[in-house]
Amino acid sequence: MVEGFLRKLSFWKTSKTDLTLGVFITQSSLCVYQAEQGNEVEKSQTFPCSDGDWHKAFSAIYHQFGAAKLEIVLANQYYQLVTADKPNVADDELTQALLWSVKDMVSEPVTNIHLDYFESKAVVGKVNVVVASKTFLSQIAKACEDNALTIKGISIEELAFSNLSLNDSLAHLVVNHLPDKELLLTVLKDGELLMQRRVRGFTKLHLAQSDEIKMGLADNLSLEIQRSMDYFESQLRQAPVAAIELLMDGESQMLAQLLSANFNQKVTAVAHASMDIQLAKFALAEQARRLN
Repeated sequence: MVEGFLRKLSFWKTSKTDLTLGVFITQSSLCVYQAEQGNEVEKSQTFPCSDGDWHKAFSAIYHQFGAAKLEIVLANQYYQLVTADKPNVADDELTQALLWSVKDMVSEPVTNIHLDYFESKAVVGKVNVVVASKTFLSQIAKACEDNALTIKGISIEELAFSNLSLNDSLAHLVVNHLPDKELLLTVLKDGELLMQRRVRGFTKLHLAQSDEIKMGLADNLSLEIQRSMDYFESQLRQAPVAAIELLMDGESQMLAQLLSANFNQKVTAVAHASMDIQLAKFALAEQARRLN
C-alpha cells in the first residue's frame, strides 16, 4: 500500500551518498532525524523556516549533515486527503481519472494539482486520494537539488503513523495529536492504515493540565474514540480493535489512565521525545518499508 507519496516525480534523482535522513516539514520548521549508522550517532535537529524560504532551510541541513538522501513527511497543511470512488479504468489511467473525480473536492486549482492515492483493505471500491500543490513540491525539490540533497520519498502524516503497527496482526486505534493541530484518530494493523478520522476541538490537548483532563476532557475524548470504534466495527464491518494508544505531547500518561476506565481495551501512552521528532523518525522508517 505504501509506496512513498509522490516519490516518482520527474525531478527525483539518483544519489551517491549512503546517508539517509528523515525530515518532517511543518509550516515553520524542518525537523531532521538521523539514525545511528556506521560512525554516526543518533541525533535530531530542528531548522526554522520562515516565509517559505526553503532554500535557506535545506541549506542549513546540508551544512549540518552534508550530502544526504531525504525521506520526507509533510505536515497536513501541505496536502489534502479525500476519499473517492475508485474509477473503473485501467491502472495506468487511474491517476488521470482521479484528477477529475476530486477536482471539486479540494481547494487546489486543477492545473496545480499533483496527486497520489492509496487503498485500504477495510474499504472496498474506494481510494484515498492525496492532493498537493505542484508549485510547493517543485520549490522543495529545487531547494534540495541546489543543496546536494536528494529526495527519495515523500509521505503524509496518516501513512507515517502506520509505522506504529508494523509487526502487529491485531488492529489498534491510535490517538495522534500534534501541538495546535486537529486530533487524528487512526486504526492500524500490520503497518497498514485501515481508517483515519480528524476531529476538531482538541487543538490544545498537549497543554491540558490534570484538572482539565479530569473535569471533562478525558470523557470528551472517550466519546470521539468510541465513535471511531463504532464506525470501524459497524460501517466497515471489522473486528473490534485490540488496543488503544496515545501518541501526543503533554499529560499522555494521566490521560491514558483515565481513558482506561471507559474501555475494555488496554490504553497506553507511546513513549517519544516530541511529536516533530517522532514524525521525522517515521519518515526515515518509510525507507525500510519500501525496501522490504
